[in-house]
Parts: sequence; C-alpha cells; structure tokens
Amino acid sequence: MAGEPFYITTPIYYVNDSPHLGHAYTSVACDALARFMRLDGRQVLFLTGTDEHGQKVAKSARDSGVEPQAFCDRVAQNFRDMTKLMNVSNDVFIRTTEERHTKASQALWTALEKRGEIYLGRFKGWYSVRDEAFYEESELVAGKAPTGADVEWVEEENYFFKLAAWQDRLLAYYDAHPDFIAPKSRRNEVVSFVKGGLKDLSISRTSFEWGVPVPGNPKHVMYVWLDALTNYITALDYPDTSSKLYRTFWPADLHVVGKDIVRFHCVYWPAFLLAAGLEVPKRVFAHGWWTVEGQKMSKSLGNFITPKQLVDQYGVDPVRYFMLRELPFGSDGDFSHRAMVGRTNGDLANDFGNLAQRVLTQINRNCDARVPQPGALVPADETLLAAARDLLPKLREELAEPAFHRALETLWRVVGDANRYVDEQAPWALKKTDPARMATVLYVLAETIRHLALLAQPVVPEAAGKLLDQLAVGPDRRDFAALRHALKPGTQLPKPEGIFPRFVEAAAPA
Repeated sequence: MAGEPFYITTPIYYVNDSPHLGHAYTSVACDALARFMRLDGRQVLFLTGTDEHGQKVAKSARDSGVEPQAFCDRVAQNFRDMTKLMNVSNDVFIRTTEERHTKASQALWTALEKRGEIYLGRFKGWYSVRDEAFYEESELVAGKAPTGADVEWVEEENYFFKLAAWQDRLLAYYDAHPDFIAPKSRRNEVVSFVKGGLKDLSISRTSFEWGVPVPGNPKHVMYVWLDALTNYITALDYPDTSSKLYRTFWPADLHVVGKDIVRFHCVYWPAFLLAAGLEVPKRVFAHGWWTVEGQKMSKSLGNFITPKQLVDQYGVDPVRYFMLRELPFGSDGDFSHRAMVGRTNGDLANDFGNLAQRVLTQINRNCDARVPQPGALVPADETLLAAARDLLPKLREELAEPAFHRALETLWRVVGDANRYVDEQAPWALKKTDPARMATVLYVLAETIRHLALLAQPVVPEAAGKLLDQLAVGPDRRDFAALRHALKPGTQLPKPEGIFPRFVEAAAPA
C-alpha cells in the first residue's frame, strides 16, 4: 500500500563488547526489509541503537578503567560504524543514555505505578550479570544459567512488576494474535514458558548505580530490560502519544531479535505495554545464531569474526547476500569460507554478474551502445519478460514472513531463466543471420536485467545501483513503481563494467 507506515527495529545492541557477525546479520536483515518497503512506496521508520545501562556495562567500564559514560560513548560509536560499514540505512540510531530515553523510561514506570502494577518488596534469587536476567532454580543447568552464564544469589530490596497477574491475559493475547511471535518454534517456546507459570518480576536494583533512576526513589535504578525495551517508543516521542511519530508508527510492525532475547520481547514487553494501557507491537521475529566453520563463535577459540574482517575480505554486497541467502531466517546457520566463496563466485559472479556483463557488452558492441529497438516478440521473449514482471508480488509474499532465502531463490530463478534464454537465442550468432532479431533478444534481456537490478537493491544496494547506472536508469526511476516504465530504445548506455568480481584466493608466498 503506497504510503502505509512500516516501523521496523533491530534490538538495541548491548555495549559491553564489539560488534560481531550476529549483530551485522540482524542489522542487514532489517535493512533489506526497510529498503524493500521504501522502494515499494511504504513510509518507513527503521530504528537501531545501543543498550547502555546495567551491571554488565558498569563492570566492563570498570575493567577498562574508564567512567561508564565514556565507555558507552566509545563502544556505541563502534556500532554506528558497523551500520555504515554494512550499508545499513537506519533512520534513527538511539542510545539509552540519551536524556529523552531517561524521560520515556521514567514515564512508563510512572504509568505502571499509577495503574497499580508495581509494588516494593524484597528479591531473593539467581541473577546472571552477563545475561542481565533472573532465573528460577529449576532453570539452572549444573549451577549455571541455561545460556551457560554464571549466576549469583541476590538478596535486595526491589520494586516488582505484577507479571504473574498477566499470565492468562498474555496467553489469551497469543491466541488472539497467532502471528505475534515468529517463527513457530519460538512461539511454542514462549507459550510453554508462560503456561509453566509466571512470577512477579524484579524491576529495580540497588546494588549498582549505572541505570535510569526510579522516579521518586533514586537509590533504585530500573532493571535494564524495562529501560531497554522502552527504546522502541522513546524513538517515537513517548510519553507524547499524540505526537505525529507515535500516531504514525506505533504499534511497531516488526521487532527483529535474536532467539536468546525472545522472552524479554514476547513476555515482559507486551505485559509492560498492556499494563500501561499501550498497544503491543504487531510482530516479533526471532532469528537464529551463526556458528563459524561448525563451531560456536568465541574469542577464546580464535574464530570470532568482526563485520570489518568479512567486508575487507569479500566486499559488503557479497556478505549481505550470503547472510540472507545461506539459511532460512529463523534457523541457525554456519559461516564458512568455502560457502561464502561459493555464493560469491557462483550466484553473484557467474550467474548474475556474468549475465549482465555479456548482455551489456553485446549491446555496447553490436547496438552502438544504445538500448536496442525490439521487433515483434515471440513466445520465448514473452515468457522471460512475464517471469521478470511477476517477481514483485512473489517477493512481497516471501518478505512478509520474512523468508529472505526464498525471496532470493525466486529472484535467482529468473537470473537462471535469463542465462538459459541467452544460450538458446545466441544473439552473437543472430548478429550475422538476423540483426533485427538480435536487437529484440538483447532488448528483452536488458529489460529483464533492469527488473532484476531494481528488485535486488534491498540486498545488494551498491552492485544493483551500478548495474542500473549501466542501464542509464536514473535515480528517479529506481523504486518499484518504476518497474512498469520499460527501457527506452535508443537510450545511450555507458561502457559496461563488471559488478560482481570473482573472489580469488591470495597466492601463497613462494
């Protein structure tokens, strides 16, 4: 729908460490959706940012010998740099140390307090600093959190949110909104957790100071997740629910998160919002984790991959393509050098890149470097053009899930169709026997490539942009509405250049 709002968010990234492959994956997935929706005429707001409070950040700052704010400033910049490196087109970068966020978090707290959802009590239980999460005794595995993190026994005066009272209402909400949690495996996990029984949630701490002060009792700071989750509405001017931003974009269309933080987004967050009388996001989608060469990524194993290492080695568009094509969104996947090179040299260089290069080179040589003038179309021409023209509705359907790998398979099926059509029609032979037919074949191919380039922009924006330059498609003709404006015969085209270089292993030193 033209102009229909679309609000998409990454989780805000915790600043106790440097960005890694998983952060880049989430950001690129959200970016591809945001770009697709903008090109499809939607009014998009794309939010990312950093989560900067809590005991873990305070400890990391102390270990680094700097004040927490200085530490956060440095690490937050690393995440800003990652978004630029991965060509991520976020509209807003939010930080939870911003004054507007403190005000929004305190306003949400006050709203919950006024509605009788908060009380002062005493907390006794297991807490993981690394996960910033509370765990029941029954959840511990060999004395550790289910994530493998260390836990410590905590006893302190805390404020509590009446989460237990929301158990049945949350289950009713999940039933009434079956698409709220995706994929299905995560929905089942959340429903099972809630059915297992909810206890009231400790939502303040007094053992450290690095956090948002609790309104009216500043010796307490807010539990980091109540503060962090509020970012999604801070960015929309909350508590001013009459603001244009809030009215336009809330509730969010999609929160994309890692599977490790599903509980916070699908249990605590909707409970907080409903308890405060606010609307709940339309959907939360939890993606899987990456291993590296079959092993869990860790610095101790020496297989920790930074986004910069990948981009320096392979280029930004091949990395973006690989991430979204290699595995179903929602499943775990493995990053391997062999698979990355296979996608780069196979799908990109050999299939799409070679298609564009040989077609545009023939137009350059045999059609006076101008868009050819087509003659009457034969069934083979119509079939290929119809396949290209049918792509957009299919991609809309697949990205509504979102199923990036299927969307890219669909796109590359037409790349394959076009390559087979080139071989069958053999325009290089037609040059001698039937130049008019050659012109028609090359026009059909150029028009197919234009469709492919326009639709590939969300995933490989740089390469698709260069290809559209070579087709003389101006910046004002690059949204999806422009799909219906065919190439104009006679248009002068620049000299073609390769858009997807092959990855060549560096030769070992002699």
